[in-house]
Amino acid sequence: MIDKRIDSLTAAVADVFDGATIMIGGFGEAGSPIELIHALIDVRAKDLTVINNNTGSGHVGLAALIENGQVSKMICSYPRTLGSKVFPKLYRNGKIELELVPQGTLAERIRAGGAGIPAFFTATSVDTPLAAGKEHRHFNGRNHVMEYGLKADFALIKCKCADRYGNLTYNKTARNFAPIMAMAATKTIVQTGTLVEVDTIDPEIVVTPGIFVDRVIAISDPVQESKLIAEGMSYPC
Repeated sequence: MIDKRIDSLTAAVADVFDGATIMIGGFGEAGSPIELIHALIDVRAKDLTVINNNTGSGHVGLAALIENGQVSKMICSYPRTLGSKVFPKLYRNGKIELELVPQGTLAERIRAGGAGIPAFFTATSVDTPLAAGKEHRHFNGRNHVMEYGLKADFALIKCKCADRYGNLTYNKTARNFAPIMAMAATKTIVQTGTLVEVDTIDPEIVVTPGIFVDRVIAISDPVQESKLIAEGMSYPC
């Protein structure tokens, strides 16, 4: 019988290896799997390429992973936001690499990777520095830039509800990149707010089917990134 439940955060991320590419869900705080990220800090995997919408805030979650020296490259849309302190400093000092991707293009690159589409053309970024060195083609009177699909070794995502098969539902905006990241990763690791019995989730509302999920761990009272930041917390302490 398929049972993807796991009861240890450390065990959930134990096989993340040095040099891995990792997709991490989240739109700012919404949907960010803080506990899984902190567990990744504890296992000390390094030289990671991380794909996320931004670069984290304060000194917890993704920002803490970066600050701990474990990330060598970020692929994201918003490397500098109101609460980002760690990444901008490291980037200015040449300590971390950045691949800047428009948000819609980022989403489509991830979706394409999960769908087995190697590349696609988009008009976004034409005539900007982001298009430099990329293949261009002309369609319907407009120039387009070729972008490659994105895949990852691991995806760390957060959901609202899961069963032991790995079927997932999400909470509103917290859904964000998680479903397409689950499809684009070789191994998907999920923290869920609620773990329910099989057949409890209506199949009509399942967003991510269990076929795309490898491990599920229940975190019934997840920490809130904004609260940790407001309290001046950092990880590891």
